[in-house]
Amino acid sequence: MISSIIFDFDGVILESVPVKTEAFRQIFAFSPDHIDEIVRFHQENGGMSRFDKFRHIYQNILHEPLSNAQFKLLSDRFSLLVENGVIDAPFVDGAAELLQTISNKYSLYIVSATPQDELIRIAQTRKISEFFRGIFGSPLKKRDHILRIIQENRFDPNKVLFIGDAVNDWEAALSCGAKFIARVMPGDTDRFINLPGVDQRIVTMHDLKKILEGDK
Repeated sequence: MISSIIFDFDGVILESVPVKTEAFRQIFAFSPDHIDEIVRFHQENGGMSRFDKFRHIYQNILHEPLSNAQFKLLSDRFSLLVENGVIDAPFVDGAAELLQTISNKYSLYIVSATPQDELIRIAQTRKISEFFRGIFGSPLKKRDHILRIIQENRFDPNKVLFIGDAVNDWEAALSCGAKFIARVMPGDTDRFINLPGVDQRIVTMHDLKKILEGDK
């Protein structure tokens, strides 16, 4: 029986992944020879914070030093591009209804790679913050947040379920002993094939609702 459910945010609660993909295209448009590789790296590493992605891109793709001033410029421009876009993004099909239905039965949390202040503002604007006991984002890693939730609430890890859409989400859940369900966006590549510990896959939150209805 599940006692707590932890949700990733982009691609799990809101269909906001395309907003961030387009933001990467825009802020790295100054390097057209590398843009496809940069976007591919971003897409293959969902669940990694934008800050870690910036560092990796400069070190391993652009092969250039990343100054503090340029890092801040990238971070500020990215936030400016994405926050309103994410606020305007539609819910994952069934997500709004699911949160209203299950918030009285389970302890709900958001754990995301989005900066925490930005994440809280978006959740408040979308009027979903009331459903969650905690909303956590970067700079702390997802694994650290999940462990803290488990330890502070004395949850049995086997009764904690993490819903994510990236391999990094699966790794975080696995390392904490939590259960994991993968959300695969329609038409997207299934990155969870042959990964151990992926309990089930869902496409919409209606699918998750059906799974939870069997949780007795």
